[in-house]
Amino acid sequence: MVIDPVVDASWLAEGTADRPVVLADVRWYLDGRSGREAYERGHLPGAVFIDLDTALAGPASPAEGRHPLPDPEVFAAAMASAGINDQDQIIAYDDAGGVVAARLVWLLRVTGHDAALLDGGLTAWPGELTTEVPVRPVTTFTARPWPADRLASLEETVSSAGPVLDARDAPRFRGDVEPVDPRPGHIPGARNLPVRQNVDADGRFLPVAELRRRFAEAGVEDGAAVISYCGSSVTACHNLLALEHAGLGVGRLFPGSWSQYSHTGRPAATGD
Repeated sequence: MVIDPVVDASWLAEGTADRPVVLADVRWYLDGRSGREAYERGHLPGAVFIDLDTALAGPASPAEGRHPLPDPEVFAAAMASAGINDQDQIIAYDDAGGVVAARLVWLLRVTGHDAALLDGGLTAWPGELTTEVPVRPVTTFTARPWPADRLASLEETVSSAGPVLDARDAPRFRGDVEPVDPRPGHIPGARNLPVRQNVDADGRFLPVAELRRRFAEAGVEDGAAVISYCGSSVTACHNLLALEHAGLGVGRLFPGSWSQYSHTGRPAATGD
């Protein structure tokens, strides 16, 4: 069974999964707060914590960006250490509409694993939270290379004939503010599709028809060769999952994103 990239709490409650399900807490904050400390203060029962910086990203550099893809061996070791194996179905969440947890889900799905975002995440959970940290034995998780056909290089992104989507909030896209990268603005020709607008005020995904309308307004049609980026290629994964959830294809990720591009001498566009 291949699950949709988005499931809700009722999917978990129904217990219809054909394989073991592992909940993964992937909280992370741009302002420096600790996702692990947030997890320890309260998380979904049975959920393991997955650290973005060590498990889902490689070392930062101007040449590769702030959150380049991790080495497949490092990613596999992190999954195995968390007690996740090749057969498990992983349901990931955060407290921000899934915009961070999307990174884990995307990495798993592109390497052939069943994984999905929990719609609404932590705030939509109907039960009590817990501080009990589950003990899952270390297991085996196979390292698989990141598929080249799901990635876009800097050169492919700037020369793309298809839609290039910038997932950041509008002020950063326009260049009004830039809190972390060396230059404000966006890649010339990119269109802004802020990921936080893929969900409603409760952090739940908009209806598919509404998602399709949003994508259409950004120039995305069925089967379009979409490339998604953001500040460091984390929240960009949320647009790719929303694209798939809406039945519009799978798209490609530009892993370096603005944090790589902004270190080059290439022009930066500003405004809408």
